[in-house]
Order: sequence, then structure tokens, then C-alpha cells
Amino acid sequence: MTPRITLVQGDITEQRADAVVNAANSSLLGGGGVDGAIHRRGGPAILEDCRKLRASHYGKGLPTGQAVATTAGDLDARWVIHTVGPVHSAQEDRSGLLASCYRESLRVADELGARTVAFPAVSAGIFGWPMDDAARIAVETVRAAGTSVEEVTFVLFDQEAYDAFARQVG
Repeated sequence: MTPRITLVQGDITEQRADAVVNAANSSLLGGGGVDGAIHRRGGPAILEDCRKLRASHYGKGLPTGQAVATTAGDLDARWVIHTVGPVHSAQEDRSGLLASCYRESLRVADELGARTVAFPAVSAGIFGWPMDDAARIAVETVRAAGTSVEEVTFVLFDQEAYDAFARQVG
């Protein structure tokens, strides 16, 4: 099934969804941008779950392109799905890793039974991915994913990001 795709310009921490995707850093211990905002708004329960993951399966951190779920703490969601996007490189094609972030997040959402998922524009902030290309990869990957998720909402921070995603959604 192909999920319905919607776009919202706003703050991902204010979205209501079964799962909110965090553009995490590999440490899983919070950071800047979306990652810091989710940890701040979601409260200490998210960090506690992340520390447990680091102590068990992800001692060296979460690898780029992978995804893992924790509680959503105080967010209006049941889960946070953490995924580590690649840093953009002009010398190396890392688009497969970026697509993997979306595929793996949807796989985790399916395992959890999530029907609605809110995504940020993974890697399009501090990791420097060009917004038009980030939008293309995100939308194409979600459309091709073969997921039980019914609705994917891309939550985009500014007008530039919203417009880039709107051009891809059509």
C-alpha cells in the first residue's frame, strides 16, 4: 500500500501522529536541530530509552541509514523513530543511505503498528543535503516503500522546504 502523503509547514514536535521521526545523530543522546527539539519537547523519557539502547544494542551508536524506536515521552505521539541521515557529500553518492532512512523508519513503524508517521526533511538541515534532492529522495522512497502506514506527513520547517516537497508530491 502507498501511504497518503501530506505536507505541513511547522514544528515537528507539535504534530499528532502515531510515530514522529527524529533526524538523530548517531549517539542517540540528543543534539541540535530536529534532534534537540524532539528531546527537549519530549522530555527525559526519550533520553532514558536512548541510553538503554546505547547500553544494549547500539554501544557505538546508531549507524547511518538505520532506524530504531523509543517512547515519545511528552510528544503527542506513541513513539519516536530515530534515524541517522548521511552528511551530504559532493564527492560521494550517499543518496542510498538517505533513502534507507525513510525505508527503515517505515519498516520500524510497521513493526510497531503505526498508521500515521511524521517525518522531517532528513539530512536537509545541518547535514547539508540540497533541499530539492532531499525532497525527491524522501517522496520517491515513501511512495515505493510498500508499508502498512496509511499517512506520511512531511513536517517542513520553512517555506523553501515546503515548496521543494510540494513540487515532488505534485
